[in-house]
Amino acid sequence: MTDQAMQVKRRRVFHIPGYDPIPPRRYRELYRTESEAQAAISGYEIDVQARSSDKTFGWTVNAHIDDRDVAARVDVLVWSDIVRDSMAQSIPATYWQLFQTAWIYISTGTLRRLMWMRKGPVIAALYPVGMLLLQLFAAVFIGRVIGGAVQSGLMWIGALAESAIVADSVGWFAWGVRYILWAAVVIVLLRWFKSKDGRLFAYYLMHDYAFSARSYGAIPAALDERMTEFGDTIAEAFLGNVDEVLIVGHSSGAHLAVSILADLIRAGRVPADGPKLAFLSLGHVVPMVSFLPRARRLRTDLAYLSAQNQLTWVDVTAPGDGCCFALCDPVGVTGVSPPGKHWPLVISAAFTQSLTPARWKALRWRFFRLHFQYLCAFDQPKDYDYFQITAGPVTLQDRYAGRPPSKSRIDVAVSKYTSVMPS
Repeated sequence: MTDQAMQVKRRRVFHIPGYDPIPPRRYRELYRTESEAQAAISGYEIDVQARSSDKTFGWTVNAHIDDRDVAARVDVLVWSDIVRDSMAQSIPATYWQLFQTAWIYISTGTLRRLMWMRKGPVIAALYPVGMLLLQLFAAVFIGRVIGGAVQSGLMWIGALAESAIVADSVGWFAWGVRYILWAAVVIVLLRWFKSKDGRLFAYYLMHDYAFSARSYGAIPAALDERMTEFGDTIAEAFLGNVDEVLIVGHSSGAHLAVSILADLIRAGRVPADGPKLAFLSLGHVVPMVSFLPRARRLRTDLAYLSAQNQLTWVDVTAPGDGCCFALCDPVGVTGVSPPGKHWPLVISAAFTQSLTPARWKALRWRFFRLHFQYLCAFDQPKDYDYFQITAGPVTLQDRYAGRPPSKSRIDVAVSKYTSVMPS
C-alpha cells in the first residue's frame, strides 16, 4: 500500500444483517471477539467499546493498523423485530407457508433457474421443505403406530368379555381412542420438533424464504418503511467529519443495501465532495429474490447501482459457503447489466486457502457458521480482512484498486424475469 492510499482517519460503518431474529448485541460480541483474534494473527491493534443510541445499536473501534490510527463507529441497522414478527407463525401456518413458497418458486420457474448456478443455496432452500415434511411424516407414522397398538390392546381386552354388547362397546371406544391418541401424538411431536429448531433451523429457514416469496419478490410494506429510515440514518453520516461511509450488507441484508443505496444516490443525498461511499456485500442471496417475477424494484436498483461512480461496490462470497450464491455477480445473473456497468467487483474470500486445513475441517460442515465467516477472523488472510476494511486506514476503493474479479465468477444472465420499473 502506498502512503497516498492510507487516507482514512475516521469511518462510519453501517451493518445491515440478514434475516436474523437475534438481538444486535450478537454482532457486537462477534466483532469484539473476532477482531481481537484477527489482530493477534495479523499483528495490529484494535479496541472495541460498546455504544448505543435511540436509533441504532453499535460500537466504536479504535485501531492502529499499518502505523496509522483509525477511529470507526459501527452501527447495526436493526430489522430483527420485523423478522421476529414474520416468524410468529403457528405450526399449521408454517406448513401452509411451506406449500405456498414451494409453489411460488416452482410454478414461476425460479427454482430451476437458481439450480443452474449454485446447488448449495438451492439445497439450503429445499432443506426446510424436506425437514418439515419429514417431521410431519414421522409424527403421523409414530402416532399411527401408538394409536394402533393401544386400539389392539383395548380390542383384546374387549374380546375377553362374555357379552357381545360389551365387546362391541369396547370396540367403538378403542376406535375413538386410537384416533384421539394418534392426533395427540402428532401434535406433541410436532411441537417437540419445533422446540428443537435452534439446532435444526427448519422453521427458521422456512420463514426466511417465505418472507420474500410471499410477495413474489416485492418488498413487504413494513420492511420498505424501515429501509427508508435506514436511508435517512446513512444520509446523516455524510454530514459528519468522516473520510468514508461504508455499508456492509450480509446475506439478505445485501439486497436491502442495494435498494437503500440506489435511493440515496437517486435523491442526490450522497454529496460529491463528501466522504467516500463504499458498499461491501457479503455472502449474498440476491437471486433468491431478484429472480422472482415481482422483484422489479430490486432489479431496477441492481442495474442502477452497478453503473454509478459515486460508490465502490465489492462483493465477497466463497464457494465454501453453501448458503450463498458464491461468485455469482448479482447484477449479471439477474440479467439487468446496463451499458457502462462496472460494479460489483466480485471476489472470493477463499475459505479453503485463508483458513488452516484443521480449521477448515472443523468448520466445513457447519453451514450456518460458515455463512458468518466473512465477519470473522481468518488464519491466513489473503486480500480480504473484514477488520482492516472496517477499521483500517485504507478506503475500500483504494484497497481493491486494480484488483481483477475472480476468474470463476458467474456473470451470464440466468433469470427468467428481467423486467424493471419504468424510469
